[in-house]
Amino acid sequence: MTVSSAPPAGTVGETDKLRPRRPFGGPRPFRLTLVPVSGTLRPRLVVVTVLLAVAVLAALSRHVSVGEFAVPLPEVIAALTGSGDPGTTLVVTELRLPRAMVGLLAGIAFGVSGALFQTMTRNPLASPDMIGLTQGAGTAVAAGLVLGWDGGLGTQALGLLGALASAFVVYSLAWRRGTTGYRIILVGIGVSWVCTSATDYLLAHGGRMQAQAAFGWLVGNLNGRDWQQAGPLAAALLVLLPTALLLGRLMRTLLLGDDVAAGLGTRVQTVRLAVLLCGVGLVAFATAAAGPVAFVALAAPQIAQRLAGTAWPPPLAAGLTGALLILVSDIAARTLIDGTELPVGIVTGVLGAPVLLWLLIRVNRAGSGG
Repeated sequence: MTVSSAPPAGTVGETDKLRPRRPFGGPRPFRLTLVPVSGTLRPRLVVVTVLLAVAVLAALSRHVSVGEFAVPLPEVIAALTGSGDPGTTLVVTELRLPRAMVGLLAGIAFGVSGALFQTMTRNPLASPDMIGLTQGAGTAVAAGLVLGWDGGLGTQALGLLGALASAFVVYSLAWRRGTTGYRIILVGIGVSWVCTSATDYLLAHGGRMQAQAAFGWLVGNLNGRDWQQAGPLAAALLVLLPTALLLGRLMRTLLLGDDVAAGLGTRVQTVRLAVLLCGVGLVAFATAAAGPVAFVALAAPQIAQRLAGTAWPPPLAAGLTGALLILVSDIAARTLIDGTELPVGIVTGVLGAPVLLWLLIRVNRAGSGG
């Protein structure tokens, strides 16, 4: 009796013969299935984004107009077009417009970076403020100003290097055959406290003038900002903002969980590393220009998500929300107390603290970290 070793018809052995096979050792074909990403426009998101853009333009106009020397909007337009009187043109183009543009661009960068981190980690509490990036920038600036470790660099370069170094430490410590959003948050919280303690030590043991200068930057401040701060930030946004919008679409599969995303063909670690690098670049340039403005990266994505009614923080709407928050806060900082200009970070801290408490209560009721 001859017993056939071939599997019966209809079993796995036969169906496997019908499947296309790749050569042994050949490259694995790249498949990126974006099930939750729809190519259709979301009317509510489009309307909210347009309204936010209009509100940002209105806040920008108001920001340039107000001050000790009030400039009506027609005169602002005349100064920008070169037909205004020299005094008004100087005030608008050299004093107020650079400060407003730094606030606008920094708000966009903070908002978009917060949206990237919150989507990547699937946690509404994840933001550069919470995972040590802004604290790393602050420690580098404090060390440069207090100890003289600046090497001839300004606060912009020091803040950029500090944020990048902090991100490298967080990613390295969170890596264990890959990373997860949960580990990035936990490691980031630890790194943020280490950086905060180091900054406090530097301020306590530094000279009075150096500590004062460092503290003025650490709270987030737009006072005295000019085109030297606005230029590099604008150039960085020209590259990083389109990248962030593209990554915002690619990483939505991560909302389903790493295992499901990998099963759908998403290269989870590659996407997560790209998102981390882009988010770090955004927050690093924004922090270098305006200082670590508190709570904007945390609150703006959550506000934009609820306005748009989406399941994730929309990056562009979050960026516009961040810009609106900083511009309105800086207007309040300049006008609340006569003759005194408060740092914008104080106002955003007052506005952002209730948002943080609300998020904590919401997460606690949901019984999950995100």
